[in-house]
Amino acid sequence: MTFEETGGENSVERMESVAQALEEVLSSALPQGCITVGVYEAAKSLNVDPDNVVLCLLATDDEEDVALQIHFTLIQAFCCENDINILRVGNMRRLAEILGGVKPGGEPMDVHCVLVTNPQSALWKNPALSKVNRFCRDCRCLDQWVPLINLPDR
Repeated sequence: MTFEETGGENSVERMESVAQALEEVLSSALPQGCITVGVYEAAKSLNVDPDNVVLCLLATDDEEDVALQIHFTLIQAFCCENDINILRVGNMRRLAEILGGVKPGGEPMDVHCVLVTNPQSALWKNPALSKVNRFCRDCRCLDQWVPLINLPDR
């Protein structure tokens, strides 16, 4: 049973609200340099300082890449072990738009894995992040350890 199946109409509104909160989190963390993008970059960051990571996003558009699925499994296990909230994100194109779309030099970003980290100032209290974290906690109570959020097109 997924989170959507337990709450009916109220749940659809909540999913949309959480998707909007996720966009706010990413938009506010990006200018502060609190975003790590890419599977390998995320793995390195998790290895160096897992206590600094507050959210892990795994994005896929139903790809059948076995190597990517193995990376996702390992990252999920690491995040669960270190109490890092994880979200599966649908609509990779929208996620790339939110994050700026391309790396310096014009090459496209690998948005399959995105980490949100705490800024150096521990004063960063983001209500949108609290909403996303609460959603993740509620989903875990329903044994849905990696809930799926679909980012709406704009």
